[in-house]
Amino acid sequence: METIQPNYGLTKSKQDSNDEDNFISPLPRAVLRPNNYILLDGEWKFALDMEDKGLTDSWQISHHYDDVANWPGSIEEHMAAAKGEKAIHTWQDKIVVWYEREFPLPKINDEDQDHSLLQLTFGACGYETTVWLNGIQLRTIEGEDTHVGEYTSFSYELQEEILEPINRITIRIEDTMDADIPRGKQESSVYKRGGIWYQTYSGGVRSIWLEVVERNRLRSRLGVVSIVEDTVVRFNLTTRIHDPGSYTIKLKVYDNKNTEDELLASDEFPLVLEAGQKQQRVVLEVPGAELWSPENPKRYLLVAQLVDDKNIVSEIVTKFGLRKIEARGCCVYLNNKPVYIDGILYQPASASYEQIQKHMYAMKELGCNLVRIHIAGVDPRIYNLADKIGMMLWVEVPSPHQSTSKSRQAHREELIRMLALIETHPSVVIWSLYNEDWGIQDVETSLETRKYIIDTYNYMELEHPQFIVIDNDGWRHISYEGRLKSDILTAHLYTPEIEKWKQMLEDLIKGKNDVTAYSLVIGDPFFYRKQVPIVISEWGGFGFVNYGGPKDSEERTLKIKMFKEELRKHAIAGDVYTQATNIEDEKNGIIDYETGELQVEAGLLRSINK
Repeated sequence: METIQPNYGLTKSKQDSNDEDNFISPLPRAVLRPNNYILLDGEWKFALDMEDKGLTDSWQISHHYDDVANWPGSIEEHMAAAKGEKAIHTWQDKIVVWYEREFPLPKINDEDQDHSLLQLTFGACGYETTVWLNGIQLRTIEGEDTHVGEYTSFSYELQEEILEPINRITIRIEDTMDADIPRGKQESSVYKRGGIWYQTYSGGVRSIWLEVVERNRLRSRLGVVSIVEDTVVRFNLTTRIHDPGSYTIKLKVYDNKNTEDELLASDEFPLVLEAGQKQQRVVLEVPGAELWSPENPKRYLLVAQLVDDKNIVSEIVTKFGLRKIEARGCCVYLNNKPVYIDGILYQPASASYEQIQKHMYAMKELGCNLVRIHIAGVDPRIYNLADKIGMMLWVEVPSPHQSTSKSRQAHREELIRMLALIETHPSVVIWSLYNEDWGIQDVETSLETRKYIIDTYNYMELEHPQFIVIDNDGWRHISYEGRLKSDILTAHLYTPEIEKWKQMLEDLIKGKNDVTAYSLVIGDPFFYRKQVPIVISEWGGFGFVNYGGPKDSEERTLKIKMFKEELRKHAIAGDVYTQATNIEDEKNGIIDYETGELQVEAGLLRSINK
């Protein structure tokens, strides 16, 4: 196994690797560490456990594996390739699989032995992941015996006393069709595959790696809130401490490279830390900073260090941008200037990072300034790419499929995990809590469901003011005491008929409540009166059998132009065309999924300045 030196080290000999062109990590994470790692991707032993007997038979201690599988990859892909079983791509109700491989003990430099440890990180895996090292069960840094979730990363600290010269990692993954867990558009016990519902895509879908980290360190997560009027940035850092004592957080902001002539701002923050993990907010002024926007995606380099009283340093590095997004009155405002949202709905499904890159550049070529990543978790490097190329992102919590106290708890936990890893990026401007009632089907009748959404919206407003927040995208927005619990009034409007389209838009801007498939606003009476911006967050779908419309590219181009021109005549703050690529049965894309080539003319979705 090869120890790989990544290209983002911060030693003097590697300063050039921090420039704009190279600041994309080879690992699926957005906040970087200047250290060595060992990538554990590749061939693993693999076994289906259709009878779920692996735990009873102690497979973590010893098991003969007949099959192999390449990690990363989905359970469904590995099932299809397995020997000794009928080759199948799907499963019903529940699936359990096991993976195993060995790795030699990496050597830690003598000078690092006392203050460093090995960390094992999963880019994403799930839905339930249990890990053993040499037959001993591991616990995540957050204290989980079994990690729950499948869209974000999680890590284990490997204790020295259980490490061997040759080490064996065993992984058990379980997934179900449980409608209470966040699924997005993967099928469940409630919504079956077909139409807009897709095959499950679960398991080890992102890389695994080993790295050396400090015992006392900053974790690879960072929240950024800009106060653009004062060129002040609020950084939310996460510390992980084994040795309580006095520490100093040091921040340095550079224009591009970490050289003294590009240093723009620096400060130090002394603090006393107890053992464990905690968040710490610090504030830094960056005089004369340019603001990030799609037209000028200006980013700055942050080097953050945690230094102990022996001058041992833990360091993380990221790019960030200063920007302000808000919704008020008629418009969405970016950096205190109105901006029209030219958006497109994007469902990456099982696309690789390389394919998603092609899609992102193609969406930029279409004239989009925003991509709505539809109820899915994506490779975190995509956020860095969007930051770099100047593409605003609308992200969403993958939805559960039924409304229960269990589904609300799972939704909340997934939201918190996603926020911890996404709130670094200037490109991420909008969050949806739910979409079209999926997972909150009783929202119109259940006070408990509405209270959960209102409480979550209020939490986002208070703790994450750098985002615009949508309660339930498309319809059935919640009004409480006459105040909309959504920063934008969004509507999903589908029709292939231009005259009906005109009437829908007219009714919408008049504040009518029956223009969408269900009531546009529920709860207490809401009197629109242009209080909040209106965004048509889904429209088009031309080519998808359920929505009608043209099927060939030339006719589709003409119809999109016609519908966009009508949008521009109305007091609407933005629109999101559906959608970027074909996904399974939902064949309404305008970008080739494999190549990223446009199937319509460039600039088609770009609006004139309003």
